Amino acid sequence: MFRPPLKKLSAKRRKPARKQEGPRPVYRKDYKAPAYLVDTAALDFDIRDKRTRVAATLQMRRNPARTEKNLPLWLDGEGQDLISVSLNGRTLSARDYALSEHGLQIKKVPAKFTVEIVSAHDPQKNTTLSGLYASGGMLSTQCEAEGFRRIAYYPDRPDVLAKFTVRIEADAKTYPVLLSNGNLLAKGKAGGGRHWVKWRDPHPKPCYLFALVAGRLGKVSDRFVTKDRRRVLLEIYTEPGNGDRVKIAMDALKAAMRWDEKAYGLSYDLDRFMIVAVSFFNMGAMENKGLNIFNSDCILARPDIATDADIAFVERVVGHEYFHNWTGNRITCRDWFQLSLKEGLTVFREQQFVGAMHDDALERVRAVRALRSRQFAEDAGPTAHPVRPDSYLTIDNFYTATVYEKGAEVCRMLHTLLGAEGWRRGMQLYVKRHDGSAATCDDFAAAMADANRMDRAQFMRWYEQAGTPRLAVTSKYNARQKMLSLTVRQSCPPTPGQAAKKPFHMPFAVGLLDSEGRDMGGTHVLQLRAPVERFSFTKVPEKPVLSLLRGFSAPVRLEYNYSDEDLLFLLAHDSDAFSRYEAGQTLMRKYLLAAMKGKKTAAPPPAFTDALARVLADRAIAPAMTALMLALPSEHEIGLELAARGQLIDPDRVHRARESVRGQIAGRLEADFAARMQGLKPDARKADGKTQGVRALRNLCLGYLMAADEKAYAPAAMKQLRSSNSMTDQVVALALLASSAAPERKPALDHFYRRWQNHELVINKWLAVQAGASRTDTAAAVAALLRHKAYDRKNPNKLRALAGAFGHGNPWRFHAPDGSGYRLVAAEVRAADRLNPQAAARLALAFEQWRAFEPKRQKLMEKELKALRALGAGKGGISRNLFEIVDKALVAGKKPRK
Repeated sequence: MFRPPLKKLSAKRRKPARKQEGPRPVYRKDYKAPAYLVDTAALDFDIRDKRTRVAATLQMRRNPARTEKNLPLWLDGEGQDLISVSLNGRTLSARDYALSEHGLQIKKVPAKFTVEIVSAHDPQKNTTLSGLYASGGMLSTQCEAEGFRRIAYYPDRPDVLAKFTVRIEADAKTYPVLLSNGNLLAKGKAGGGRHWVKWRDPHPKPCYLFALVAGRLGKVSDRFVTKDRRRVLLEIYTEPGNGDRVKIAMDALKAAMRWDEKAYGLSYDLDRFMIVAVSFFNMGAMENKGLNIFNSDCILARPDIATDADIAFVERVVGHEYFHNWTGNRITCRDWFQLSLKEGLTVFREQQFVGAMHDDALERVRAVRALRSRQFAEDAGPTAHPVRPDSYLTIDNFYTATVYEKGAEVCRMLHTLLGAEGWRRGMQLYVKRHDGSAATCDDFAAAMADANRMDRAQFMRWYEQAGTPRLAVTSKYNARQKMLSLTVRQSCPPTPGQAAKKPFHMPFAVGLLDSEGRDMGGTHVLQLRAPVERFSFTKVPEKPVLSLLRGFSAPVRLEYNYSDEDLLFLLAHDSDAFSRYEAGQTLMRKYLLAAMKGKKTAAPPPAFTDALARVLADRAIAPAMTALMLALPSEHEIGLELAARGQLIDPDRVHRARESVRGQIAGRLEADFAARMQGLKPDARKADGKTQGVRALRNLCLGYLMAADEKAYAPAAMKQLRSSNSMTDQVVALALLASSAAPERKPALDHFYRRWQNHELVINKWLAVQAGASRTDTAAAVAALLRHKAYDRKNPNKLRALAGAFGHGNPWRFHAPDGSGYRLVAAEVRAADRLNPQAAARLALAFEQWRAFEPKRQKLMEKELKALRALGAGKGGISRNLFEIVDKALVAGKKPRK
């Protein structure tokens, strides 16, 4: 956020305006339709060893939506050497256009014309991983959000859609596989050991969905038959030798295609669907039309070399990117402020798919845990922004939990308010209206509302207002009238740039349980609109125990004065799986916070640990859900809870309290954990949902046993590490030992490295485990690993595995009181920024909550942030990406100038 403008002085005392610091933001309110449209784009790539030449032929016309006369043509372009420009066949001289470091302007163009531009660049020197770049011996692209301008001069904005034809020529030995979007038209030899291919995408798309891959790749093929009997070729390309790691991804792709047809009536629309795994990638994956490019970490999986979490993530990401074919590709965004139009909606569809494949209740708990951990923190920090932002310095910084996870919650609320059939009617109308076009969040909401005769005006505040709303609930039961009264007060705290908030329209799901734990009337979905709402339930035969916010029906913080007895009752009896889980977590948070008060740590009461023992023993609960219900909130989550209560975070006290409560639970239930663990024997060769759940519970038991008696159970962890063929089991055992003082610790780390040193993705886990270790020497260990041959900051996966795991995943050691963690991460942010601004900016988010900590740590973090900002944005300084994060962190929370 930029500082507010100074107040105007009188004419006599007026001073010169202070020069604005840093780069200027882009505002949503300033949107203008493009002056010119592209009907067809023909791209010719001539790939050589150190230089790729691109000839772009664009059929263009004036946009009838723009009425101004004699508008110049602007084409975005960065990092290219311009070779020639021609207009309608006439080569232009330097007098006919203006060239800058950001693009090319042709001063005069007719209403309809053809522009041909030839440029060149060296992909080998592109370390930003945006545009066309070298990745592990191949060439690959990433054009979202603004990477295409690094490839060719073009109107690089999502509301310019064109039909692309692409010809690629390269050395046949170095680049035997040449891929692009759409359908393969032709291929042949070009002489001199070179070859060429030609691709055409029949569907108009913005340039951010363009993709090209060239390299030596292996391929696994399959087929899918659509509901209208069309045969689609499915191809997954990997580096040679990795073909045996894509079966899980291929199965997930076919499952996603079937599910989208059944759930939404949407079928695939090209002759082939291709996925390529690349080693260097800033994101998880990219939904380029017909040619998805994946981070290898999100596509290569096998139970012996990938954890259950990795496998589940592969299924999730494959589904997500496939679903983008309709919600993102066929219907795209008008501008980048509408990013959640495709991402939030597609995350919701992904969550529906994963729930249908496995377990809806488990998926809901997982989604809420992720939302609270990431998005609630974002809402409470200096980078808080609405689901549809109002401004940005660089759009790369807005691929956030708010856009994705909170955007999905907005869609889920609409689904709840409209019902499944109403949601489907709205989606059908949305596709009918906007297929083949660039739409907005308003367009999506209008389709939903029009299909269901809903007034959407108040609901749109979820797109417009930042922050996490709070619901304060009180209840009163009248035994004589057999009436329950509920009062719900909603509010939303201030966020940067939004001091006052208007009430939201949201669903509030409520259940009433009788003394036997039975539902009285099922789930009641109340609609909240006003700051204060009052509801009455009649014919309630006894005072109920309230099950509030069932299914987490809205992304809010709930405040209700539950007694321990009520929460224990809900933990034992609630029919809503999320509410049952939440009751246990609420008790855990209560006892963890109590343990932080005073020098002596408070012990959770026996009634609570008895309840946990009953959950552990209950075979009717799915093992995966049992594991979630018994897991303590993380130190990060405890810190968020403190911040939400207006208390400053002391990471040392948080760590001590959690370790104390964990140890007490483990000590009291040691025999229970040992007995349950003994009865859990998952098959290491299997990775289905049920087996994953059994493994999760077994490893949770092992973790508690290590907390009960580290010396006694460390040998069991070492045995699991050495003997298990499941990567999940190995990584859990390694993590437990890495955080311990057991003599098995160093042999365990050495054994794992020796066994897996030639498997890059596995070794990333070795790095992450050490970065996340709960030991006082972790910062020193991470500093040493930064110099290890297994680490390469040019690779975003490795940056995330080491510096990212330390800064984002180890709050106790990152926030070491001497500031060593801050200095280490800040230095790595600066080093990474010289290579890859997107990756550096994400790493810098480790500092964004600095004002939430106790004063000493605040000063230490502020010092590092100020040192980064003092470098300035631009040449010789830090990138725009990093500057935006640092500047917002420093400015947010300050009182405005007068």
